[in-house]
Amino acid sequence: MKKFYFLFAALIAIHFRAQEAGKVGELLKNEVNKSEMNLPKNEGWERNNSKNNNDSFRGNSNIGKQPNTAERKNPNYQWNYNYNYGYAEVFIRIPEMGMYSVEIGDQRTSNSSGKFRFFDLKPGNSIISIYDRNFLVYRTKINIRNNTRMVLDYFSYNGLYLLGTYNLRNNYGDVWNDTWNNPYHNNNGNYWNPSNDFGNDDFYENTISGREFSSLLQMIKRQSFDDRKLEFLATQLNRTYFNTDQIKTIMREFSFDKNRLEFAKMAYKNCVDKRNYYNLYDAFDFENNARQLNDYIKNR
Repeated sequence: MKKFYFLFAALIAIHFRAQEAGKVGELLKNEVNKSEMNLPKNEGWERNNSKNNNDSFRGNSNIGKQPNTAERKNPNYQWNYNYNYGYAEVFIRIPEMGMYSVEIGDQRTSNSSGKFRFFDLKPGNSIISIYDRNFLVYRTKINIRNNTRMVLDYFSYNGLYLLGTYNLRNNYGDVWNDTWNNPYHNNNGNYWNPSNDFGNDDFYENTISGREFSSLLQMIKRQSFDDRKLEFLATQLNRTYFNTDQIKTIMREFSFDKNRLEFAKMAYKNCVDKRNYYNLYDAFDFENNARQLNDYIKNR
């Protein structure tokens, strides 16, 4: 009994220590020098770029002092963010030369590229503020819907335009949590493959996530025969989009080439990266079926 209790306690200890600051990952060097530490925003840059460093910031008692970290020795880390309030995104483009800043709620980003992306926004009414070189030039209210991405354009002489609102995949917030939790292997066994969700130039509102695809694959495996698998997948293709890697994985669940070919043809219209469809050719046992798929795509 004591042995069992010790083993149980050890497993609990491992679980709670699995996600620990500095336990995994590569430490990147802090390149802030001592003279910059504890300086107000922008002063560190100005100090390092001043032509006369000896005369810069005289009288500033903070220069050279280490930040007071006494209150941060044992911080209360927030490993999982609460998405019960919802999740949304807003993308704004400013196709003009200049240094702009955009602020939504408690988030603010600045750059000269003209691309501003906001994630982890809470649904509801929110204020967008746009700054040109730190001067407020535009402010308006928007209503952000849950599980959506709003796409907008701003023009200095015309104003801010909503181009569209697009639905995101289900449980998107959970995917964000998994992005950071997976390296710690602290996700209750649900492993998410980021390549299934990012790096796609094409966007469809019902693209299946890595987690959802794993569940779907298990359902496919439970179908005894190829015809049952095709019947099951035909229903899924009415409302789901896949990438080529996912389609290829499904093709390998079929016993015969003719059924792999039939599914590949069925899935083509639901593929989010059709330019990569040639990667499916080596999923066939016979080259003739790969040629048939190629001919099918040419005639689309």
